Amino acid sequence: MNSPTPQDADRLPLHELAAVGRLPDHQVLDRPTLAWIADRRPGGPGARPRLPHPATPLVPDPSWFARPETATSLHGVLHGARVAVLVQLLAAGHGLGPDRVLALAAAAACHDCRRLNDRTDPGHGARAAAWLTRHPADLSAAFGHEASPEAVAAVALHDVPHRAFTPEQHTAYHRHRTAVDLLKAADALDRYRLPATRWWPDLHLLRLQIPAWALHLAHDLVVRTEHARLDGVSDAHALHLALRALQPE
Repeated sequence: MNSPTPQDADRLPLHELAAVGRLPDHQVLDRPTLAWIADRRPGGPGARPRLPHPATPLVPDPSWFARPETATSLHGVLHGARVAVLVQLLAAGHGLGPDRVLALAAAAACHDCRRLNDRTDPGHGARAAAWLTRHPADLSAAFGHEASPEAVAAVALHDVPHRAFTPEQHTAYHRHRTAVDLLKAADALDRYRLPATRWWPDLHLLRLQIPAWALHLAHDLVVRTEHARLDGVSDAHALHLALRALQPE
């Protein structure tokens, strides 16, 4: 197959661009790619997953992002909002009280807010952590919670593989292990939004045991929120619709 010309690439859906190695720096999910994702539900078609318990929706403000185009991209507002939900769902049974969970979720909503592009962008976790320490009032006003020190540490380490930790990062990890591993797991579960299955969740890289329901629910959360966004609703309403659809009957 010939590589697409730049003009062709502008018209190709993300999953086709990923297949030929031509993804742009900023990637916005399109309908053909979302349909491609929906057709690849983990485990195949089956019963609709349900939220194991309620989660507070926390949707980051687009103005918090380093670049306007990043707020609408694959690492933008909806990604942060879904990770904030997933970290709340995963936190059950890990000994964190409600305030600690919501402080971590507030930080999780902003964990990619300092990204400059949708590529690897080394250091974006540290930049987001620094932003969180400078803007506690913004989080408090929007979410009713500030990012705690353990939540800031989790954001700083979320993009660094365990094997690549520096001695200082190892120290921070051992001090805040649960928060770091919860955020890493929640972030990984939202990888179903990415336009190639080779980038989807790899549970072997995580330090937490992932519940059986989590993969199906994370996939459905991506499909439902992104479908609503493509239909023209706001990010906050897209999340609301998805959470309502996933409520236990």
